[in-house]
Amino acid sequence: MRRSFAVLAVLAGVLLAGGRALPASATDGDGDQGFTLKDPRITESSGLAASRLHPGVYWTHNDSGDGPYVYAVDSRTGKTVARITLRGIGSPRDVEAISIGPDNEIYLGDIGDNLGGKWPYVWIYRLPEPKELKDQTVNATQYVVKYANGPRDAESLIVHPRTGRVYIIDKKEDGGHLYEGPATLSTSGTNIFEPIAPVDLWATDAAFSPDGRQLAVRGYFGGISYDWNGGRIRRTGQLDVPLQGQGEGVSYSADGTKLLYSSEGADSEVVAKDAPGLPAAKSPSGSGSSASGSGTGSGSGIGSVGGSVTIGAAIVAAGVVALFGVRLLRRRG
Repeated sequence: MRRSFAVLAVLAGVLLAGGRALPASATDGDGDQGFTLKDPRITESSGLAASRLHPGVYWTHNDSGDGPYVYAVDSRTGKTVARITLRGIGSPRDVEAISIGPDNEIYLGDIGDNLGGKWPYVWIYRLPEPKELKDQTVNATQYVVKYANGPRDAESLIVHPRTGRVYIIDKKEDGGHLYEGPATLSTSGTNIFEPIAPVDLWATDAAFSPDGRQLAVRGYFGGISYDWNGGRIRRTGQLDVPLQGQGEGVSYSADGTKLLYSSEGADSEVVAKDAPGLPAAKSPSGSGSSASGSGTGSGSGIGSVGGSVTIGAAIVAAGVVALFGVRLLRRRG
């Protein structure tokens, strides 16, 4: 992540709060409709993954500076129900992503590089998802990762739910690439990840649909949905990404009907949107019109409420984007 950008994004998020509806509270009884991370230890949630073993539970983790921990959060209350300590790995450097593969294996991507791609290698950690949710220490496996075309920054790691193959998307302002790892990760040597497809986004996280057929990639100000197509990804539309202070996490709900977006910051909101490709929901009046925040690919991805944004919120959002663009141009100049 970049702290200078975080200041702008947080300011925009605060100002926009008055111009959009807040996500549903976890007290509504269905955490898949959105919730708040209430654990004071979770201040830089940088990844999100829905548990299939424990319905309603989402796994998250902090950015750099925390430790070898992952947190299980009950989405119905927003409270942490377990903190897992990883044993058997080195000291994490910049953990940016989390994904759950086949057989309920949790994968953590220690793949961030705030130096802009200077680390000669990065790491992936794998651990079994605990059957009992309580604070505990779990043995983890560590894998060394290098990219075929040199070091780079990344914040998106995904594990295909059917094949178990691991993929990484690098983080570049003008768009990055989807990198494919070996069919099976090895602990005895370096695992080389090869670029296989371009991704037209400054990606901060990604997620597979539960059936592995769809790929959602999010950034700070928008997102893209892809057909997986065996790794030959094909763009199908935009995601209805909410404007958040430092939006760095996304996960499908366990049933695949929702996309949940998380952000860094204390007491941060996890916002739920309908997953792309779902049939349009009928309105309570029975008129057949789409429900608000349908997220079927037509949303702008910036603080939408029922497909619209208040004028004041739109002006603020545009101002933040403009300021950020000026900063980029000055830096490149």
